Formats: sequence, C-alpha cells, structure tokens
Amino acid sequence: MTRETVNAICKTLPGAEWSDPWGGGHDAWKVGGKMFACIGTADDGVSVKTPDIETAQMLIDAGVGVKAPYFHRSWIRLPYDCAPDELHHRLNASYDLVRESLTKKVQATLPPRC
Repeated sequence: MTRETVNAICKTLPGAEWSDPWGGGHDAWKVGGKMFACIGTADDGVSVKTPDIETAQMLIDAGVGVKAPYFHRSWIRLPYDCAPDELHHRLNASYDLVRESLTKKVQATLPPRC
C-alpha cells in the first residue's frame, strides 16, 4: 500500500475532503470537518480513529498497528505493509465512526453512504 492507495480509498467516501492543515505534505482526510485519516510527512503509514482506547490497544497488541504519534490514544497508525483488506476496513470504520459522531444537521448536508 502507498499514500496514493490510501488517498484513492478515502476520496471515494461520501463527503470526504482532503486537506493539509499543518502544511509540509500531510494528507488529512475529513468528513464534516472532522478528521478520520491522516498521513504524516514521514509517509510510513496512515493514522485512523478507533472507537476507544481499549480497541486501539487491542489492535496494537494484535500487531495490526502502532500508537499514532501526536494523536489521542484511540488512534492507531497502520503501516503500509498491512493487509489490503485490513487497511480498507480500518479506513471505512474510522470514516463511519467520525461521520456518526457529527450532529444530525451536519450529517444531513453530506451525501448518503451507500
């Protein structure tokens, strides 16, 4: 997997928007203004949100990812060499988690999730 692969997956998600909020080559993907995926300048993986700290720790303990630097403990960083289906699943799960946390008003402005 590469940065381009992650970006290709993220841009297919309804209402997902790319930004570089800190400058310098970050790829941050947001829905409704809230981040669900981020690739840093080190370009060694993608950070995604999990439902809670316990889930993140379970995934870290299982070797799926590592703690995402600079993010809350409920985020993990998936290395590019993780299984393609795992990467796809985690990006979609992070997107769904963030989208569901948005206010109903903001959710109503987004394209429907197919």
